[in-house]
Amino acid sequence: MGYTRIAGTPIITGLFTILIPMALYAFFGSSRHLVVGADSATAAVLAAGLVGLAATGSSEYVAYASVLALLAGVMLIAARLVKLGFLANFLSRTVLIGFLTGVGIQVAISQLPDLLGLSAHGANLVLQLAADAAQISKANPYTFAISSAVVVLILGFKRVSKKIPIALLVVIGVIILSYFFKLSSYGVSLIGSVPAGLPTLGVPNVSVTWNVFQKLLPTAFSMFVIILAQSAATSRAYAARYDEAFNENVDLVGLAVANVAAGFSGTFVVNGSPTKTAMVDDAGGRSQISQLATVGIVLAVLLFLTGPLSYLPIGVLAAVVFVIGVELVDVRAMRDILIERPAEFWVAAVTAGIVVFVGIEQGIIVAMVLSLFAHTRHGYKPSNTLLSVDKSGIWRSVSVDERAQLLPGLIVYRFNHSMYYANSDRFKTEVLTLTTGAHPPVRWFCLDGTAMDDVDYSAAAALRETYQLLKQRGVRLVLAEIQADVHDELDRSGISQLVGAQFIFNSIAELEQAFKQTSEPPSEPARY
Repeated sequence: MGYTRIAGTPIITGLFTILIPMALYAFFGSSRHLVVGADSATAAVLAAGLVGLAATGSSEYVAYASVLALLAGVMLIAARLVKLGFLANFLSRTVLIGFLTGVGIQVAISQLPDLLGLSAHGANLVLQLAADAAQISKANPYTFAISSAVVVLILGFKRVSKKIPIALLVVIGVIILSYFFKLSSYGVSLIGSVPAGLPTLGVPNVSVTWNVFQKLLPTAFSMFVIILAQSAATSRAYAARYDEAFNENVDLVGLAVANVAAGFSGTFVVNGSPTKTAMVDDAGGRSQISQLATVGIVLAVLLFLTGPLSYLPIGVLAAVVFVIGVELVDVRAMRDILIERPAEFWVAAVTAGIVVFVGIEQGIIVAMVLSLFAHTRHGYKPSNTLLSVDKSGIWRSVSVDERAQLLPGLIVYRFNHSMYYANSDRFKTEVLTLTTGAHPPVRWFCLDGTAMDDVDYSAAAALRETYQLLKQRGVRLVLAEIQADVHDELDRSGISQLVGAQFIFNSIAELEQAFKQTSEPPSEPARY
């Protein structure tokens, strides 16, 4: 129910997310542990995407939310058909931590008016904080006292034991207090009547024009990316913990079916939740039977227990959501990133800042771009090495800066990445630098392909150019330890024929023997 405060939908839709969608994932998903339901990140994206399309909480708004769930489900199905589960790996852990931290800050701050019993909400973070500060004198002391107590109790008991369902116990306790002490008479706002019964199945009752569809599509795609990354990361982590099989492409089926079911049952998008999965695991849940039991409990609530929910103060739900937001702010992980990888910390910090100050949809786009940038940066400037021999005659890898030769006149250069358009110029530059002014002069330059798993069109062109430049200097380009797939690529690009089959060696030992059988090497020793 708390997630509906983020999504902007009626309370009842939150219960609907853990009815049919959760049950279907339990049957069709791959993970034994992943809990699928409402989630803060996707709920926040949903709310940001529907701004201006319909009044928050209206039937039209809910219908658009259901359309988004259907669109996300269709995207997940498409991803399964073409086996795109691997795309989950392209949203790095660094930017995911930054993104969720930004979402947590935004979610927590968005609950401040309800925590204080205020009505004003600013259009953005800065305006909201300004509005809250301006009206602080109008805060309802009873609402603030109850909300603060709920926050303290939830956070305090979680330090004692995570197995205690403290949020649920606190909500039940406050409902009882609200009923007997008539908290509404003290100006405490209640959530009001919650309709009983099961969701109505059917197509969302709303007209989606082309203009509206164009606005919904980016939001659906943003949620699709979050579902793909967050669910896969959570499922993979628990599969590794318990040494269980997990297939991310099969899992896409479960997530797709769950979201399609959400769209047809009048609720909003569902996602694999790390927090809820951790809660169930801490409580001893080891299979989807735990989730099916939850479905049974929610079914009973929908049929018989919605009446008492009407006495729940809005401030209590805001307090629960506030805690959710606070827990998303992963200070420890951000600190660890800063210590271990300072450059990546700024990537995470920028992502969080974009989410907080610009918007969640923009944040997920920035997260994707920064993830790809980080990947490209590592490949653009690989740490290439040279093969050398130490004083005891043992081969060892050394930095390119050492300009080492394996034998006098023989350089063995290992390119430690797939060779593609972004790093092919670096390859040419390093090769020419190593063969310029070398002492003794280089006669053979060997490209060691042990770490190369691909050579694209641009890189192949760079290889041909490098061959000609080395030939002009009297240096022969040779190849060694080329993987089979890469060898096929070199055959198709004509590089194998250019180098010559007799100068493509299966091992460094074979290369070394062939080099020794050529003309006598210079008398001067090589530099090591």
